[in-house]
Amino acid sequence: MNDEQLLRYSRQIMVPGLDLEGQEKLLESSALIVGLGGLGSPVALYLAAAGVGRLLLADFDEVDLTNLQRQVLYSNDDIGRAKTAAAAARLEALNPQVTIERIDEKLTEKTLAHWVSEADIVVDGCDNFATRFAVNAACVAAARPLVSGAVIGLDGQVAVFRPDLDGPCYRCIYADTGEEAQSCSETGVLGPLTGVIGSLQAVETVKVLTGLGTPLESRLLVVDALTQTWRRLNLRRDPDCPVCGHPENAG
Repeated sequence: MNDEQLLRYSRQIMVPGLDLEGQEKLLESSALIVGLGGLGSPVALYLAAAGVGRLLLADFDEVDLTNLQRQVLYSNDDIGRAKTAAAAARLEALNPQVTIERIDEKLTEKTLAHWVSEADIVVDGCDNFATRFAVNAACVAAARPLVSGAVIGLDGQVAVFRPDLDGPCYRCIYADTGEEAQSCSETGVLGPLTGVIGSLQAVETVKVLTGLGTPLESRLLVVDALTQTWRRLNLRRDPDCPVCGHPENAG
């Protein structure tokens, strides 16, 4: 680590339990962020600022005026621009020492498997169940930690799944009923809450990559922002899970 890096990350290095060793781990780590919307925006900003060495940004959408209420990566000048391009420019300006790779196409099973295998950890900031299930399956197959988040209206949640540690996966908790997730355009979303949940996802990502503290592994943190009620639920692996269950029980 050079003098500029020591100065840039000095306040983070001072955190008990993270220290110089933890910062070096971050600099050597890579994270795949799936979705650069309300959740992916704070995740990307904080991971870049924290010094995660390589960020893979996956989104095939363009910036829209309706995004700006919550997607803090972008400005009015970015409307109509590819999110990955706008995000990369913002993050490189924030921390030019971080390597940014853009993934502009819609991820297929094959390409998702490739990009998940390229990362040390995956952060899911997407807004639909189909993508969440696909990301989860790829993380299980590649044994990669998954930091999952979701927000709708005034409700939010975040969890850490560790298929690499034989923990439960996203599919153990949520059944694939074929139903679509509620969308922001249908039910609305409070912008600051996406910042809260996305920031928590960034915190959990840093903890997993550095070994700091106790991550939300096999636990689900749920918040009702209307009443500021927080709940933490313990999660168990489903032996009959079609994704991570034992072969003799799956099916």
